[in-house]
Amino acid sequence: MHSNQVTAPARTAVVGLVGNPNSGKSSLFNLLTGLRQRIGNFPGVTVEKKSGKLKLAEIRTPVGTMDGEIAEDVRGVREVEIIDFPGAYSCYPTSLDERLVVQELTNPAGDLYPDAIVYVADVTKLDKHLLLFTQLRDLDLPMVLVLNMADLIEETGLKVDVERLSSRLRVPVVPVSARQGTGVDELKEVIADLLRNPEAYRPEEPFYEPGTRARDVLSELRRVLPARNNYHALLLAHHASWLKHIPEKTRHLVQESRVKHGFHSLRAQVEETMERYDTFEPIVRDTVRRGTNQSSLTDKVDNVLTHQIFGPLIFVVIMVFLFQALFAWSAWPMDGIEWIFESLGTGVRAILGPGWLTDLLVDGVIAGLGGVLVFIPQIAILFFFIALLEEVGYLARAAYMFDSIMQRFGLNGRSVVALISGHACAIPAIMSTRTIANWKERLLTILVTPLTSCSARIPVYVILISFAVPDVSWGPFGAQGLAFTGLYFLGITAAMLSALAFKLVLKSPERSFLMLELPEYRSPVWRNVGVTVWQKVKTFIVEAGKIILLISVVLWGLSTYGPPGAMDAARTQVQSQVETQGLDDDQAADLLASEQLEASFAGHIGKAIEPAIRPLGYDWKIGIALFSSFAAREVFVGTMAIIYSIGSTDDELRIQDRMAEEINPRTGEPVYNQATAWSLLVFYVFAMMCMATTAVTKRETGGWKWPIIQFTFMTVLAYVSAMVVYQVLS
Repeated sequence: MHSNQVTAPARTAVVGLVGNPNSGKSSLFNLLTGLRQRIGNFPGVTVEKKSGKLKLAEIRTPVGTMDGEIAEDVRGVREVEIIDFPGAYSCYPTSLDERLVVQELTNPAGDLYPDAIVYVADVTKLDKHLLLFTQLRDLDLPMVLVLNMADLIEETGLKVDVERLSSRLRVPVVPVSARQGTGVDELKEVIADLLRNPEAYRPEEPFYEPGTRARDVLSELRRVLPARNNYHALLLAHHASWLKHIPEKTRHLVQESRVKHGFHSLRAQVEETMERYDTFEPIVRDTVRRGTNQSSLTDKVDNVLTHQIFGPLIFVVIMVFLFQALFAWSAWPMDGIEWIFESLGTGVRAILGPGWLTDLLVDGVIAGLGGVLVFIPQIAILFFFIALLEEVGYLARAAYMFDSIMQRFGLNGRSVVALISGHACAIPAIMSTRTIANWKERLLTILVTPLTSCSARIPVYVILISFAVPDVSWGPFGAQGLAFTGLYFLGITAAMLSALAFKLVLKSPERSFLMLELPEYRSPVWRNVGVTVWQKVKTFIVEAGKIILLISVVLWGLSTYGPPGAMDAARTQVQSQVETQGLDDDQAADLLASEQLEASFAGHIGKAIEPAIRPLGYDWKIGIALFSSFAAREVFVGTMAIIYSIGSTDDELRIQDRMAEEINPRTGEPVYNQATAWSLLVFYVFAMMCMATTAVTKRETGGWKWPIIQFTFMTVLAYVSAMVVYQVLS
């Protein structure tokens, strides 16, 4: 038996998902890839790149017979890589996200240049979403048009002639509902066919032809520009000054040619945009009919949620509910995780017996990780609410609603999205500022976003609030939950006032405008919410876990060992005190642990910085935690767990209980009294304790100047504020 077989090429085919913001592109990406996703950065920039694998059925075509058997020509693509490009409105970018799209789609030699484009458009707003489509079509890219939100066609009274639309636009058109999962199988078939036979999906003629002046420039530049066609060359001519794949020598040639032929880039962009609208709007009118009796629920809801008075009040209520739930709903799962780690530590100690390896695993690794991972429920709840607000379309309203207020503080309506996202993590929040076109507003947003309380602060807040606020409640509201909410609003207030201060110092002639498309209110796609929560929690565990594990092991070593002779001297001193004071075994163990910790390397570090932090109410043990926290805030709790578990054999993971037992030897009062707890809380609200955030700020601002300014002003603000709070309360 024989068969003729042609194998698929070795290179994994790349399919780009492109579309306007709020087109449902990311929902479709989640539907196509599920959990087969990777989160990284686009090459050379800090914009988050989502890519995933899509499995397509093989396409087998009979090609004849041999020895009575049917031979098959296998040309199907078994697995392709899907790249979810940032949302963009056109090939003439007004934000860094849009620039990235143009950068990648005009670089045929790049690793991310797609073999095909799946262009996602909201079917209810097709007349607004086809500008970028026609531009990419003219780049000679094989494309398929996805009419997303197909479930709303009947609901909104739309009538879409899909076949006629496909014929007029000269591309396959597939109605899809990413919410309901309909049309996905048809889309996969079209993608497979598109990759198998791309020549059949190339345009016969362009939607737009450059004008006379542009043609003069292009005829001269086509000899030096790596362009596939006239429109590709036109985009290179427009954007040569910043496109990374254009050689420096070619940039000068482009500029000289533009001046020579009187080519005015902005005027040419406007003329092209108007001409394109004149081309595709008649197509939309011819193929899409809107119902005559539409009543927009979105407009009715917006009358309340974006109201000048009620809107901000509702926003505050939503935020209070969010943070109250964050504190109250997570109690049971946190207790369960704490019990798991306690049992794990006890089991390891029972199995391995006494020894340095047991101490390392239990007091270092398990205590450090357990002290932080116990807060996963709260982190998951936070990301759940942020994803939910994004899904229903509320975050875009918040940006629109607060734009005028943000302008007074030197920020932008889009800054609201960054500040809210900062409550999850400052790193992607700072990256999201790429949608802010104005340089000054973007810079101010980057500088103040770390003041919003991120998820890494949650473990610190939960531990310290128990010492700062009594556990009392009034109905569904608890004093500790309200204090938790207050810390978040304190961070927001500090961010706004800091932005105002920077606004007065930094001067910029640029005027700011907010261009934002408000999506329709829709019920959330729970699949998207679940995928978001899973990805963010997984990233937190992996990224924070690596830092915590490393620092936990180092701290255990620093806390267990000391300078030559110091630990022996501590043991001798403890033996003398035990005999003199007649202490029992438990008291002797606690005293030995305390004296050895003070004699250890960690103790020496804490003692060295204690004079500087004593005005804030902190002792040398807190100093160790502060020192280690500058790598990442969440390390504070892990450090506390290690410091207070060294040498102890009972309840080693009950951090709060051990901290509550700490007594200040100078005053005889608890170390973690109300004044110290509030001082620490304020310090952690304001302090810049995240090296990863500093690195991202450096990447986004292009140098070390602004990260140094950011770190300095936040640290000084934290120190002074914490000192004032402690001195007043004590």
